[in-house]
Formats: sequence, C-alpha cells, structure tokens
Amino acid sequence: MSDAALPTVAEVRAAAEAVKAALDRHLAAVERRTGDEDPDVYAAFNELAAAAEEYDELLYDRYDEVTPFEIPTPDDGVPYTGPAEPAAFSVLIRRDYAVVEPPRLIAQAERVAAHDRDADLLHDGGTAGALGVLFGEYEPDEIASRYKEFGLEEGDSTLWIAASEEAPEPGEWLDSPFGHTGPEDVLHRFDVSAVFDEETDGFDEDEDGEEGEDEVEGARPGLTPA
Repeated sequence: MSDAALPTVAEVRAAAEAVKAALDRHLAAVERRTGDEDPDVYAAFNELAAAAEEYDELLYDRYDEVTPFEIPTPDDGVPYTGPAEPAAFSVLIRRDYAVVEPPRLIAQAERVAAHDRDADLLHDGGTAGALGVLFGEYEPDEIASRYKEFGLEEGDSTLWIAASEEAPEPGEWLDSPFGHTGPEDVLHRFDVSAVFDEETDGFDEDEDGEEGEDEVEGARPGLTPA
C-alpha cells in the first residue's frame, strides 16, 4: 500500500474509540439481557465484531500491527445477522449425485412408466427423462436411501436452516426459490462430504489399539455463534 493510501492517525484513533464504545454497548446489553437469545445482545455482538474488524484492518494498514481479537464466525465465514427469535424458517437441501450406470437409471424409470400412465419418459427416454420420472414417483429422501438401485453415486450434500422474520405469502418466492436466502440468515448448517472422511483417516487409537470414530462419519455440522 502506498503512503498516499495509508489510513491517517486520526482514522486509526477513531476506529479504536469505536471499539471502546462498542465494548461498552455490548457489556451494557449483556448486563440487562432478558434471556439466552436477547436481540439486543445479538445486535451489540455484531456491532462489536464490525468495529473490531475495522480497527484491526486500519491498524495493520497504518502500522503493520494486528490485534489479539478473533471474532467467531461459522465455517463459511459469514456471521449470522438474522432475527434472534425467528418466527419462520426455511430448510434448504442440496444433494449431488453422479450418474454412474445410465442403463440402470433408465430401466428403473421405464419400470415406473410401465405402471403409471402419467409418468412419461420425455427427452427421448434418456437419463434426463428418467430423472423426471423417478423424482416424480419417489420422495427425495427415498432416492437418497436407494441411490445405488438407480445407478447413482452420492456426492456432497448440505442442509441449511435459514431464519426469517415472518412466513412468506403463498407463491411469493416460487419464481426464484433459492434467491431469497443469504448466508447471513443461516442459523444452522450441516455438511456431508467424502473430504471429511479423508481428513479423519488418521483416527487416534485408544489404549486397546482400536480406532475411534466420529459420532457422524463424514458429516461436519456447522453452527452459527450466539
């Protein structure tokens, strides 16, 4: 960074004063909190986090120094800023699959179509049409539990619980079902990936020489801080 772009001494001092004021507000909110999820404490926490981050950046840019502050954030690095006591929430799930046996997938769809006149194999009867038939016949959870029967291979998956102030009106978000949720609204996040299995390949051994396992193999729950 050039000298011309450096923060001024006054800017650094102002940022430090902002941290002090945010600390006072946070302590006052904690002292008068009304419960474990007091909205004033949430707001004061986020203000303190923002002030500390700003001061840390200016201090580093001006003096090449850092602070000992570390503001906890969820695994995706985005702090939760949604309502402290949400009146509604959305569950967003993504599951990835690889089509490893297309003939098996198509055969399963043909079997369904043979017994259901409404299940048409569109798209020339290929895998695209087969997926439409199978997901029209089975619930996603059933396909997840029987994926090998359909010639599929599991990939990564994630589940988000996103908070909102109020329940949306019927049909309100149907034109853009996944565009209304930001990471800052996510209360809880649970990821499953083979990469977590790789990270735990070197399990610690107990005194009997047996390997210990995670409570949920291959799963990494993510939880936003209070």
